[in-house]
Amino acid sequence: MFWLGAIAGAVCAAPIEVTDARGKLITLNAPAERIVALAPHLVENAYSAGAGGKLVAAVSYSDYPPAAQKLPEVGTYKTVSLESVLALKPDLVLAWSSGNGLTAANQLERLGITVYVDEPRTLDDIAREVRTIGLLAGTAQAANKTADAWLARLQKLREAHHSSKAVSVFYQVWNQPLQTLNGEHLVSDVIRLCGGRNAFADAVSLAPKINVESVLGRNPDVIVASGMGEERPEWLDEWKQYPALTAVANNHLFFVPPDIIQRHTLRILDGAELMCQRLDQARAQITVSEHP
Repeated sequence: MFWLGAIAGAVCAAPIEVTDARGKLITLNAPAERIVALAPHLVENAYSAGAGGKLVAAVSYSDYPPAAQKLPEVGTYKTVSLESVLALKPDLVLAWSSGNGLTAANQLERLGITVYVDEPRTLDDIAREVRTIGLLAGTAQAANKTADAWLARLQKLREAHHSSKAVSVFYQVWNQPLQTLNGEHLVSDVIRLCGGRNAFADAVSLAPKINVESVLGRNPDVIVASGMGEERPEWLDEWKQYPALTAVANNHLFFVPPDIIQRHTLRILDGAELMCQRLDQARAQITVSEHP
């Protein structure tokens, strides 16, 4: 009787199907038990989805949550060791389109590995990814609970800033070369959430390299720098040599740590709250100067 029930259950169990960023249908006959994640944000999102215990490897800089630091590494998000991935015999690999590129995903698929490719461009995409990983890993209940709570927090931020006066923002990724992000990048969605406008939203590439003259020409109200760590980068103050720049004249040179603004994870709302505080500060000063 038990044997017949087990057979019936196996027959009735439907495969898991999701569509990834490539528009490709990804199918698993059963929840993934051995997962390799090829970007730090994918590692973090797997933990958020309740699937951290199923991760068998990651890439360098996968440092959050702390448990992720114990995972073996299969390279960097830019250079993945296919041999190391294959040796782990994963039933699912999580990949990042703009970070890993599609070459590694295509090669792994040719070798018989199932690969889910992501490319979050909006805040809603992050919650959707957490749900998707939960579905693929068989942890949907935990993933959906986490995503629901996060979306409620996001909605409160949207309601608080939906009618805020727009301020132009130059988001500086790095100083040498001078680099920013365009309107398609996730950071632009954070800026929009806070009632800001990305000064370089119209740039063609996702992370364009620009020059000082172009920043002076667009004369942003605010400059927000990221840098490499938890400390405000010293190069942010290099803009003070251009006192005619509105952001400099009003001392609107701000810093948001990159791990909570540039990683495509639930922690981005921590960065969003900080971004909104900075833009509110600038907005209040601009309003006062317009109406003394």
